[in-house]
Amino acid sequence: MTNTGTKQHVKARPHQRPGPASQQTSQMSWRYAAAGLSASLVGLGLARFSYTPLIPALIAAKWFSASDVVYLGAANLAGYLAGALAARAVAARIGAVRALRAMMLLATLSFFASSTPVSFAWFFAWRFLSGLVGGIIMVLAASVILPHISAARRGIAGGVIFAGVGLGVAASGTLVPLLLQQGLQQSWYGLGALSALLTLASWRNWPAEAKADAAPLHYAKHQHASTAARALLVQYGLNAVALVPHMVFIVDFVARGLGQGIAAGSRYWVLYGLGAIVGPLVTGHLGDRSGFGPALRAAFLIEAAAVLLPTVSTAPVSLIVSSVVVGGFTPGIVPLVLGRIHELVPHSTEQQRATWSHATTSFALFQAAAAYGFSWIYAQTGGDYLVLFGLGGGAVVLALAIDLGLALTTRKA
Repeated sequence: MTNTGTKQHVKARPHQRPGPASQQTSQMSWRYAAAGLSASLVGLGLARFSYTPLIPALIAAKWFSASDVVYLGAANLAGYLAGALAARAVAARIGAVRALRAMMLLATLSFFASSTPVSFAWFFAWRFLSGLVGGIIMVLAASVILPHISAARRGIAGGVIFAGVGLGVAASGTLVPLLLQQGLQQSWYGLGALSALLTLASWRNWPAEAKADAAPLHYAKHQHASTAARALLVQYGLNAVALVPHMVFIVDFVARGLGQGIAAGSRYWVLYGLGAIVGPLVTGHLGDRSGFGPALRAAFLIEAAAVLLPTVSTAPVSLIVSSVVVGGFTPGIVPLVLGRIHELVPHSTEQQRATWSHATTSFALFQAAAAYGFSWIYAQTGGDYLVLFGLGGGAVVLALAIDLGLALTTRKA
């Protein structure tokens, strides 16, 4: 009788509510994710995407010529690539958390420094630095936070971190036009003030850095994992190519290509931004539920259809679906790739960070090449936007083909 009662008591324990320690761990996890969201919003969302709606105002105020503004936009892409390459070295020198705090401060400073057109070189330098900030934050933020998150929640935590990118896209279509009503200089001040608030709010929410692991290197150098990881770098780069037609041309396609005007084009950009807010949360949750390999495969398929949709139909419903879905995958692909890296390299935090750094570099290289290449193709075809959407869709179809080919090869082996 006593023994039965004891067994019942033991069985009942798993159904007890989580204790204070478990609740505290969960709270800390969300604090870390909130810090990551703030960093991606400042360094990626605002520093990159807020520039797009400021371009007409910069030209109208005669701060720079139209051709100079294009070069200034390219400076951010070049800086992003430099940041992706330098991130691990910066982290090794001053620590990843210190580097993240420093980058958020530098991004804040860049907004205020851009409020006065001292010279083209001055503005170019700050646009380059704002891109460098984004590259370093992209590499370091998640790699600092995710080791402190349970494996079952890493997808959704990554989604929260990179939802900041989507918030930045949405802010570029809503907040920046409101700031411009106060003046161009005041717009830069407003962005700087918002960046400063986010930097201060996140300052104490970063986790202590995980100690460098001493796991045997053969874990990371397993032949299958190595082949899959190298393929993933190419797939992530091809995904960057697929995003360029919408990211760069969708507003102009609607405004001038379809003759619907700038206001209509801007509305699709807002839809793109709304998709970008929700996207990483959805994909991160999907990765947690189904595994990041299958989720990534499904993402490539859906993304290919969305990128190619304007080549099939330019009806409002088609353009809305295409804008929202591609906007969702702009940051939404990030937690999937990051989670896949953790699956392929499960035993080494340092190797995970190195692989993610290489992936970010691949993305930056492919994106910059596609941005310039598609601009050249656009000029050579006399402004044929549908060719660009076709090429973008083809890139992500190729990424899917690589994934399926690798899966078939692995099964045969």
